Amino acid sequence: MFLSDFRKEFYEAVLNQRVLLLVASDVDALCACKILQALFQCDHVQYTLVPVSGWQELETAFLEHKDQFQYFILINCGANIDLLEVLQPEEDIVFFVCDTHRPINVVNVYNETQIKLLVKQDDDLEIPAYDDIFRDEEEDSGNESDGSEPSGKRQRFEEEIVERTMKRRRRREWEARRQEILFDYEQYEYHGTSSAMVMFDLAWIMSKDLNDMLWWAIVGLTDQWVHDKITQMKYVTDIGALQRHVSRHNHRNGDEENSLSIDCMRIAFEYDLCLALYQHWSLYESLCNTCYTSASLKLWSVQGQKKLQEFFADMGFPLKQVKQKFHSMDISLKENLREMIEESANKFGMKDLRIQTFGIHFGFKNKFLASDVVYAASSLMENTEKDESGTDNFIKALDSLSRSNLDKLHQGLELAKKQLCAIQRTVASCICTNLVISQGPFLYCYLMEGTPDVKLFSRPVSLCLLSKYLLKSFICSTKNKRCKLLPMIMAAPMDVEQGTVIMVGIPPQTESSDKKNFFGRAFEKAAENTNSRTLHNHFDMSIIELKMEDRSKFLDALISLLS
Repeated sequence: MFLSDFRKEFYEAVLNQRVLLLVASDVDALCACKILQALFQCDHVQYTLVPVSGWQELETAFLEHKDQFQYFILINCGANIDLLEVLQPEEDIVFFVCDTHRPINVVNVYNETQIKLLVKQDDDLEIPAYDDIFRDEEEDSGNESDGSEPSGKRQRFEEEIVERTMKRRRRREWEARRQEILFDYEQYEYHGTSSAMVMFDLAWIMSKDLNDMLWWAIVGLTDQWVHDKITQMKYVTDIGALQRHVSRHNHRNGDEENSLSIDCMRIAFEYDLCLALYQHWSLYESLCNTCYTSASLKLWSVQGQKKLQEFFADMGFPLKQVKQKFHSMDISLKENLREMIEESANKFGMKDLRIQTFGIHFGFKNKFLASDVVYAASSLMENTEKDESGTDNFIKALDSLSRSNLDKLHQGLELAKKQLCAIQRTVASCICTNLVISQGPFLYCYLMEGTPDVKLFSRPVSLCLLSKYLLKSFICSTKNKRCKLLPMIMAAPMDVEQGTVIMVGIPPQTESSDKKNFFGRAFEKAAENTNSRTLHNHFDMSIIELKMEDRSKFLDALISLLS
């Protein structure tokens, strides 16, 4: 059931209880978790935090803790499946679900007692009506007759048979209509308002919102934009909503009394370049490893590299300057940098090189854009350099969001640079060796075992980012107009010993794309039709794991399904 008053129905309900926080492994969930932790700290609410990366971990965590807790808070997990059927909880257990995954399962929507949804109602939810999906059993069980009535009652008996037949027919028609409605409702997977923004709204309603919480809400929204989960329109609308809070929190008068101390934290609205990590890298490296610029200039080709040199020449930037660390560049060049880059980018057909975002200043020394923090936290969470557990990586990523742990954030930025370089190398290699093939209704690419950096791409977020970069680059490199409108499936080895691959499906990259993904349902159907050994363990339904041997029959089933 949807909650209308989050303060009364959610926060005050858990205020004097011990609660279990189950948090998914994505940056938006981390930010929502940080805001909730800060609120709980204010009010001395006891909680236990358990990171969960998939349905299996969620079930295990629930089974381990169900006897100790009555209240469970699920962040970015749990909304899109029937929780009661999966977890089989006792009747007194209550789940508060704050999740961006859509569509929300109808049983979760209409359960009045155990499932409480912390979801923004102004999202375009299109929930089917209760009567179209659920039906009382009493309506269906007509007065069954054993047929041993005397002949005087035969007429009434015949009328009953006709009535029963009509009831069955109505039941069948209703069932068919129900299937149709559910199919239309569940066909596409997409994302709603950032969970961090929902949690910040709760803090604001209770007048407990701090600048730190506002920054986490900004990072949560930026995570959705960086990983291409929401439309540009939705992003701009939400940025506008946050800008009002930023003005309120960071407004200072010019007088001495209200001026900020040097080490204070300031958030400012920026109309900045969408170049990945450019303030912590060199301009040259950032341009080479940003998806938009790399794809537009086709940097995997010799021609593309020449174009890049021409681009710098057009701006009048010496190579010596653009290849050194950004903070070491001449101040005279940095003064009008954004305008100069934008002007030259327009000449080279790159019209969307600036984006509305926010930056944070810690005193005079440290400045970060929201996207920098997203890249850093994501790469810390999927770090494959050390064989550390998912929980350790989760805690490090969570720590990197605190301003007291800037060393962790810098560590994440270095990892993010390596990750972006690995993605660009793999994109260049896939395009130059023609690994992207058209399978009819979709494009397909498989990373072979032994490919450099293949271990990194066995992780879901990294593989999704690679797929999106590869699809954009392929669209810029191909002359086939039909291919430019196709979605893409990408697969990579997951566990060589167990012989499993991880597969992700992403929607077409068109200007008007609504970011709705149909691969989740298609994967389920294809697995069912071919008896493929698959595991739907991820909260995003468009990511699955399957056995290596079943890959070809699974793909054949997908082709026939989507053709």
